[in-house]
Amino acid sequence: MSQRTAALVPAYQVAPVVGEVVRELKRWWPEPEGVLVIDDGSTDGTGRVAREAGAVVVRHRVNEGKGAAIRTGLRAAAARGYALAMTIDGDGQHPPREALRIHEACADPEALLIGVRDLAGAGAPRANQLSNRFSNLVLSGFAGRTLRDTQCGLRRYPIAKTLALGGVETGYGYEAEILLRAVAAQVPIVELPIEVIYPPEDERISHFDAVKDPARIVSRVLRTVAATRWGLG
Repeated sequence: MSQRTAALVPAYQVAPVVGEVVRELKRWWPEPEGVLVIDDGSTDGTGRVAREAGAVVVRHRVNEGKGAAIRTGLRAAAARGYALAMTIDGDGQHPPREALRIHEACADPEALLIGVRDLAGAGAPRANQLSNRFSNLVLSGFAGRTLRDTQCGLRRYPIAKTLALGGVETGYGYEAEILLRAVAAQVPIVELPIEVIYPPEDERISHFDAVKDPARIVSRVLRTVAATRWGLG
């Protein structure tokens, strides 16, 4: 694939693990200079650790949310001449080699590429499994097609096309919003199984609320459906 592809890491309060994520990305990624960390207003030194590990760091002064961090990363990558961007969570859940594997598995530069996790097999908490199933069911219903992992953060975005979709959500709902807007715009969506790592509970870093965040995602989904189908909102 000839299109330049950046690796974007939206990161918030992940100083203990983000350095290793960056080092592994730079080891595996075809363009190691394209590893960008979006420090979303962290106060624990996340940006400093990422920079010392070799990443280009773009920082939000205050915490704005994962969606806002992804959009900032997409714009920063576009300004550096990248046409595609692979997002990798900063908590170490996604092995960087998996990002490269699925990137190389799909040659269509126009496609939105989404990883599909085996949450049960990876030992994900029960609450995470249930919230993911619920989100998948809701989004599949509105999309009119089966979507197998609507919450997975390991994705490859066609940058210009994604920004043109006009997503506005600042939090976790951005990924669901973009997915529905992509379906409405007939952007090709490719789902590929990936390996995922869930550390022991006492080592796990997560800012996702398994109750509140799915509710916010559903709220954004409803507004997105109104906007894409009926021009409301």
